[in-house]
Amino acid sequence: MKENLKIIISGGGTGGHIYPAISIADEIKKRHPSAEILFVGAKDRMEMTKVPQAGYKIEGLWISGLDRSLTKKNLSFPFKLISSLWESRKIIKKFKPDVVIGTGGFASGPLLKVANSMNIPTLIQEQNSYPGITNRLLGKKADAICTAYDNLENYFPLKKTVKTGNPVRQDILDVASKREEAQEFFKLKKDKRTLLVLGGSLGARRINQLMEAFVDVFEKKEIQLIWQTGSLYYHEYNKFDNEFIQTHAFLSRMDLAYAAADVIVSRAGAISVSELCIVGKPVIFIPSPNVAENHQAKNALTVASEDAAYVLSEKDLAKDFSETIMLVLESEKVQKNLSDNIKKLALPGATIAIVDEIEKIIKK
Repeated sequence: MKENLKIIISGGGTGGHIYPAISIADEIKKRHPSAEILFVGAKDRMEMTKVPQAGYKIEGLWISGLDRSLTKKNLSFPFKLISSLWESRKIIKKFKPDVVIGTGGFASGPLLKVANSMNIPTLIQEQNSYPGITNRLLGKKADAICTAYDNLENYFPLKKTVKTGNPVRQDILDVASKREEAQEFFKLKKDKRTLLVLGGSLGARRINQLMEAFVDVFEKKEIQLIWQTGSLYYHEYNKFDNEFIQTHAFLSRMDLAYAAADVIVSRAGAISVSELCIVGKPVIFIPSPNVAENHQAKNALTVASEDAAYVLSEKDLAKDFSETIMLVLESEKVQKNLSDNIKKLALPGATIAIVDEIEKIIKK
């Protein structure tokens, strides 16, 4: 392996693309302390603040996604794409990377496209059970594609595809040992059941509305609720706080939130799904209907097909949620079955496996 490795990583738009990218960078730095790592993201997206906070340099491209409906915003897309391709070429020529890695997000498309055209090795980290069109196109010329799910040979060349799993935060690998600490941290009664509800960092309006409708039911049954409302909705819902209900804009100790929970209700972003498989608690997924190519529903249904979780669509919550949540909360047999099955899908060594593939590419 050559000294002074130079690596570009592109991933952003959401935490689901940024945090895996940072995990990969951290593992590279652990193995190769002298490696130079440069991130490339989309200007005005959250990676432009989150990546420097993690201690890495980042450059931004003027790029955004295409709206699925016809809007004026789409008119600027061709100009943004041309600008991003031009800027990507300048960044690559100046930095001279040994490999370029994409974990998804707007910037990774033009950056990896240019890297391929300049014969620089590339690796794609595909997080979803159904790849998006950008990664399907980039995969044809990528040197390696690291996936989190089986049966992606219809989308990527089989000989270049490796199932590694998705990088997850390391502090969730042993939440079982943190149960007592978690109960103290959240000031929970140890003899009462606890439901954890996750709607993402910004929040999920429909899930928050659902929880509001069930607050009285949970109180009556003395079910403790750790409710992550998201930053957009916290001030609307923190009025419900009492001895059984606690709302949080953001959960600073996700490991302890997982450890405290008996049952979890969650969105189905790729990284959330991977984390929940490792955590191994009974889960009800409520996929967001507002994501490209319906990724969340496909991720959740892949887990449900193994009898490892329940999946409820937003449009069916009014008729299905009450029966499902009570079935899971009140049946130890159902809880054990879901827990046992979801643990079988866990891939806790993903970050290490991905960096192994990066090293193989560089050695070639």
